[in-house]
Amino acid sequence: MASLVSSSLRSPVRLSVYLRSRTSRTLSANGRLGQRRSCPGEGATLCRSTVSPQWNGTRGFFSRGGGGSAEDQKTLDDIAEDIRERRYEKVVVMAGAGISTPSGIPDFRSPGSGLYDNLQQYDLPYAEAIFELSFFRHDPRPFFALAKELYPGNYRPNVTHYFVRLLHEKSQLLRMYTQNIDGLERLAGIPPEMLVEAHGTFATATCTACLREYQGEELRADVLSGTVPQCPTCRGVVKPDIVFFGEELPRHFFKYLADFPRADLLVVMGTSMEVEPFASLAGAVGGSVPRLLINRDPVGPFAGRRRARDVVRLGDVVEGVRALVHALGWTRELDALMAAAALKAATKTEEKPVTKKTP
Repeated sequence: MASLVSSSLRSPVRLSVYLRSRTSRTLSANGRLGQRRSCPGEGATLCRSTVSPQWNGTRGFFSRGGGGSAEDQKTLDDIAEDIRERRYEKVVVMAGAGISTPSGIPDFRSPGSGLYDNLQQYDLPYAEAIFELSFFRHDPRPFFALAKELYPGNYRPNVTHYFVRLLHEKSQLLRMYTQNIDGLERLAGIPPEMLVEAHGTFATATCTACLREYQGEELRADVLSGTVPQCPTCRGVVKPDIVFFGEELPRHFFKYLADFPRADLLVVMGTSMEVEPFASLAGAVGGSVPRLLINRDPVGPFAGRRRARDVVRLGDVVEGVRALVHALGWTRELDALMAAAALKAATKTEEKPVTKKTP
């Protein structure tokens, strides 16, 4: 199967067509999926939702339908008991913007927010131009104004991120798939190899001219000072490895080909599930695999006729995760983990470099 996914499919739009063609007959004659397109950075509340005429709100590319007897229905407590008793040891987590906003990540499209006001000076033709390569080549300053605000270290992870870290520490996390570009998952201590950052990351960067690779920390001083980082080798602009419109998805996105068929539980948190190809992954787990949605609204395959073993907990995402953690009996562990992380962050903030006096 992996051999079928050539480098030519790593474009978000081409991958959407590929997934739909493998599992459905609803493609139009020209092979297009309406107006749906992949959206970089939804995890920082960066993107406009788009709706495809073919999307019926209940079934993704992999959907196997819903229904089932009342005896098969699970509850949040059932899910918690099965996690606690280690009946699930290959948990896949999918997450979007809703787990980042409780950390204070701003919406750059909302009038009145400081970030929105700061971006107005650049006369953007429309908000999403920030993530278009043609506009970036013309004027990279708006993107780096956004990057300055979102650069890892400006915000702290919250309960949702540390819950996933606890799953990892208990050896029950198979992988976390995130739409977020804010780096809060890494900051919470989830190892990079356990993450698939579907829309890219600030952790690495690449020169747009000579393709020299950089670590994100090498750009930090320039980004935080409001300077567009340039490659010392060729003077090209160094762009963080965030996926822009028309760019190929990260190669590791295709780990889903192995991960989702192996998953014994899927947890979906804080996402609109309207951005492809990420949204359709929820249907890639086995038909008998429980799926837990913790979200403000019912979305994607959870919005219509659900699978028998689906569990939906609607409302505030942080409160939903807290309820799950309480049912698991992990509250004390989670609070201790967060307290230790907060102390570490405070200690790091208080550390000041020693400046040597010139004799």
